[in-house]
Amino acid sequence: MSFIIETDRLTITEFTPDMAQAVHENSLDEDNRRFVPDEVFETVEEAAETIEFLMSQYGSCEGPLVYPVLIRDGDNIGYVQAVPLGDGVWEVGFHIGGAYTKNGYATEAVKAFLPVIMNIIGIRQIAGICLAENIASRRVMEKCGFVPEFEGTGDYQGEKREICKYNYFL
Repeated sequence: MSFIIETDRLTITEFTPDMAQAVHENSLDEDNRRFVPDEVFETVEEAAETIEFLMSQYGSCEGPLVYPVLIRDGDNIGYVQAVPLGDGVWEVGFHIGGAYTKNGYATEAVKAFLPVIMNIIGIRQIAGICLAENIASRRVMEKCGFVPEFEGTGDYQGEKREICKYNYFL
């Protein structure tokens, strides 16, 4: 594997096909269903198909660029990602499975991921967008140094919702 970021507690690396079961299980928690329903995989087969696509994106800068987050015992606990929004704008995304939340893993992963992925893509700024009610994601972005830009009604996954937009600068 060519993409590896290590922190004190985590490894961020590339997907492999054998991660489908963990991706499926991590996607089923209530926060994922509530805040990013398009990232819920109801079956292991759905997760496997998505992993196959995500693996095909490695080595390009077109994206989405999605990487699993593993804790030191090897368990897959979630992911971090950089997704192109168009016109040279990229958005960061992250999810830690419900069984692993409230341990600071998302903050640790995002802090380690941002400078590396932004250098690979060749950008100096990345957006963070979440539903206004997603307090946990807002807290992670704030702890990672994102600057609030907008709070109000905006487009979120094709619907008008109350959102928060942040920006992070290298």
